[in-house]
Amino acid sequence: MRRHEPIAAALLAWRLFLAAALLAAPGAVWAQSPPAFTPREENPEEFPAGPGRDDTFYACTACHGFKLVAQQGMNRRQWEEILQLMNEKHGMAALEGKERETVLNYLEATFPPRTPAGGGWQNPFSNR
Repeated sequence: MRRHEPIAAALLAWRLFLAAALLAAPGAVWAQSPPAFTPREENPEEFPAGPGRDDTFYACTACHGFKLVAQQGMNRRQWEEILQLMNEKHGMAALEGKERETVLNYLEATFPPRTPAGGGWQNPFSNR
């Protein structure tokens, strides 16, 4: 018998035991599924007032919570890139003309880039 054959045989036996255990009692194994995600109701009034708040809120919340947007801090170019990414990769309805300008103006004014407190370390590879 080769030196590693007992280890390989033990691993195979362990895998077969686990597979049998999972197949024998699937209800017991998967009974503890995580709770389903329930989005919290959000309203535009919960976020900073400004021209374009409602338009921006409803454009973004068609796909995700607005808190996700409010947590970002980006400059106008970055906001433009995010809108483009949402259009191309995630199927967001394109914002054009005055509507796009309104949304970008609100995002740029309300959620600008954050500066580190005390002028701390900044990642030199960040796009910000």
